Amino acid sequence: MKVGAVAIARPTFDVCFAEEAARAAFDALSELFDDVTGDPTLAVEPDQVRDSVGKLSSVGVDVLVVLQATFADSTLISEAATVGVPIVLWAVPEERTGGRLRLNSLCGINLAAYLLARKGVDYRWVYRHPSDPELESDLRRAVSDPPRPRPTAEPLASPTVAAPDLTGVTLGLVGRHPPGFEPCDYDPDQLRAVTGVEVDPVPIEDWFDSADAVTDDDVTSIRDHLATRMAGLDTVDGESLARSLRLYLGLEHMSRSRSWAGVATRCWPECFTVFGGAACSGNSLLSSAGIPACCEADVYGNVTALLLQRLSGQPPFVADLVDIDRQTNTGAFWHCGMAPVEMSDPATPPRATIHSNRKKPLLHEFAFRPGRVTLARLSQSKTQIRLLVGGGEMLNEPLPYSGTSGVVRFDSRAEDVLGTIMGEGLEHHYGIAYGDHREGLRSYAARAGIPVIEL
Repeated sequence: MKVGAVAIARPTFDVCFAEEAARAAFDALSELFDDVTGDPTLAVEPDQVRDSVGKLSSVGVDVLVVLQATFADSTLISEAATVGVPIVLWAVPEERTGGRLRLNSLCGINLAAYLLARKGVDYRWVYRHPSDPELESDLRRAVSDPPRPRPTAEPLASPTVAAPDLTGVTLGLVGRHPPGFEPCDYDPDQLRAVTGVEVDPVPIEDWFDSADAVTDDDVTSIRDHLATRMAGLDTVDGESLARSLRLYLGLEHMSRSRSWAGVATRCWPECFTVFGGAACSGNSLLSSAGIPACCEADVYGNVTALLLQRLSGQPPFVADLVDIDRQTNTGAFWHCGMAPVEMSDPATPPRATIHSNRKKPLLHEFAFRPGRVTLARLSQSKTQIRLLVGGGEMLNEPLPYSGTSGVVRFDSRAEDVLGTIMGEGLEHHYGIAYGDHREGLRSYAARAGIPVIEL
């Protein structure tokens, strides 16, 4: 068995830490397999992956191990997939330190699996640290025997409880999703046919124009209001803070004037690099105001959020799954700092902070309050429209990673949760709402005539 290997990463994460993980991973590979080709140098651009894969193809390999040293968009895995052999996606866990999410490796293979599943590429996965005693068995199994995805349930014969009706609802879409984020794309005709939802797209420049039109008095007013709800506003850069608040007020005005029930925004890099602020707090505040907002222009994520809002009567949150702990049967959900403050634990009230990668405010930071939660995603994975439904208990745990994040103990085994996500090639964004709304979601799926994936 000839094993090829390449490590991929993005420089916005902790590159030094990623390099350490890559060296340890390649050492482990060399110990487990006799014939390994590749080196641990991080490939951070598509052409670097293309060159590495070209060299591996020229010598001939039977399988390609792609170490997701950090999160990376799918443009890198797209290049790796051209090798024409089975791919093993390898993510490395990182400790729940309460500090910066340094790698976000699990979310990276989640996004990669979505693309590979839609392309019909033979892929497998491993989620282990190079020093984990279970790595050998998992990696050998992945290299030699692809896993079998769990079967998908059929649509219910009829709804069992009342379900939301989204027919005629209009969602805003500000800008286009970033390159390499295929789960955030959508087909307007297909979305309308399945959900009845209309999408109103506008250029991101319209948002910036709306934000620039906000008066200084309005910025001061919202800042004073936030100062009564969160600590630390005086610790962040004042100019960037003001730009972030303008983004919120401009988005709120657009949403109200265009009658948007929800909105998906392209948040990076332009909000940081062009406008000079973060969209995170604006999305949080808008969700609290009854208009669910999510980032990365994720339309189906926004539909999911609206479904959860209609079922729960509370502001929802769309997050990344960034860690799985098999021993405690838990997963850590995180996304920058854009969760609505209603989800905060009273023991850890919201604080103002900066984006961990882009270093600009305004983001919220808090751990989620304990309680029953529902997990959901209106999914396009494997080119099928399906509804992911799951549940768990948000635990009374310290903040796992900086920003807004929390720890969920799943109803199912964590190993099965990971197997479903990776085997089905699901999207990397998951809707979260407090309460148990699984039957309402299943009824919605039955009425829409779409299958349910039980998490």
